[in-house]
Amino acid sequence: MRIVIYVILAYILYRVVKGVVSPGRKIDDRTSDGVIDEMIQDPHCKTYIPRRDAVKKVVAGQEYFFCSERCASQFEAGRESEQKK
Repeated sequence: MRIVIYVILAYILYRVVKGVVSPGRKIDDRTSDGVIDEMIQDPHCKTYIPRRDAVKKVVAGQEYFFCSERCASQFEAGRESEQKK
């Protein structure tokens, strides 16, 4: 019975020490090379894509991220047609 109690106390002590040594440690979306892989939404088709894989375009002085060149060109064409109205 004493061995069971010692094992439980040792485990509790281990957890306390582990929490003190590495507080706030959490899983994030870092890739193996340390780059944060943020998910962003394509403003045209509303698809979520990783920021590092997105097609970046500056439209009317504002930066946008798209899932493909096709979505980027359709978005730009739609903005141009809205401005002509």
